[in-house]
Amino acid sequence: MLSIANALLEAMRYSTATASGEAANIGKYSSYKTFLRKYNELAKMATPILSNSSLLDGFDLGSIKGSADTVWPAQKEFFELAYSNTALLKSLLEGEIGYAEDETRGLMDFIQGNLRRAVFEVPEKELDVKNGIEALIVGRGMGKGTDYDRETGRVKTSGKESVPDFVFPRLNLCLEVKLSKSADKLRAIVDEINADIRAYGTRYERQLYIVYDVGTIRDEVEFKRDLESAPGVSVLVVKH
Repeated sequence: MLSIANALLEAMRYSTATASGEAANIGKYSSYKTFLRKYNELAKMATPILSNSSLLDGFDLGSIKGSADTVWPAQKEFFELAYSNTALLKSLLEGEIGYAEDETRGLMDFIQGNLRRAVFEVPEKELDVKNGIEALIVGRGMGKGTDYDRETGRVKTSGKESVPDFVFPRLNLCLEVKLSKSADKLRAIVDEINADIRAYGTRYERQLYIVYDVGTIRDEVEFKRDLESAPGVSVLVVKH
């Protein structure tokens, strides 16, 4: 059902993507009744498995006029109702199946397994690691501005502003990159992560810290233990 919801949203986006300009509005939203019907069918299928289906609307298609009897502003309104309700249904389905948790775990495993190969030489600065991560997630099919963003999602706490390296809005996840090249830097990283956890925890349900290690971490389990005791926090150590 989640796949169907995604397909329906994509079909709606595609149906309006090629039109442009004021004149193109005529007929641009004329398929609204078809999409309302598809939404109704999907909502009916999903209702029995949702913990809270009361948020979903249903549409009496018999009382809604066809495209030949409506002007385009009314068509646009019905079209947007179909789209917004399908997007809400998609979110409910994702919550029901633990989509965000599964996707976050999949992203972590993907980065853990591929980042070392994406960083060809010993990195000089964190930017080198960030660029490697972005290359990986783009290669995985994620789109900037939709699936992820870089250096956005500013968080302000106690007069201090923090900006995560990456955010994944659909997963309510922020990702921070750290580069450890010395024992002194490693100690500083622990302090930085603890401060970030407090700041980002006010906004993000999930936090992922990737520590790219150049021979400074001997015991990964011990290093991660206290940091990961905070709810929703995960730490990955990737060794060069």
